[in-house]
Amino acid sequence: MRAVVQRVTNSSVTVDEQITGKIGKGLMVLIGVEDGDTEKDAEYIAKKVTALRVFDDAEGVMNLSVQDIGGEILAVSQFTLLGDVRKGNRPSYFTAARPEEADRLYRKVIDLIKEKGIHVEEGIFQAEMLVQIDNDGPVTILLESHKLF
Repeated sequence: MRAVVQRVTNSSVTVDEQITGKIGKGLMVLIGVEDGDTEKDAEYIAKKVTALRVFDDAEGVMNLSVQDIGGEILAVSQFTLLGDVRKGNRPSYFTAARPEEADRLYRKVIDLIKEKGIHVEEGIFQAEMLVQIDNDGPVTILLESHKLF
């Protein structure tokens, strides 16, 4: 499972000209589920997202988590994170999980984050979405549950 985590001042996702999710200060999390991922991968991503210390403390040091600052999370499923372009220029998505399994594990990540008391907004699974991200910093962190990077 992969995730791109961005520290944001605000972020939103729109589907068919309707905002389906909107947050203020917090994290924008794009989540890609790979074939073979399990609930352990979802647990790893949820734990890392909620514990990432990417917000400034009183001394201006990135030392606080989204939970510490009372921030929010906007989660969007994004299978294109699994795009492989090592051969050619058109991404191959053969490692992406089937939609049913991807949705189940994406939901598991969201449920685990909510269990920590963090407010989560969402996109719509498999919909064409317009995502607005006001990346703060910019701060962008890549997560990979198989620890490839």
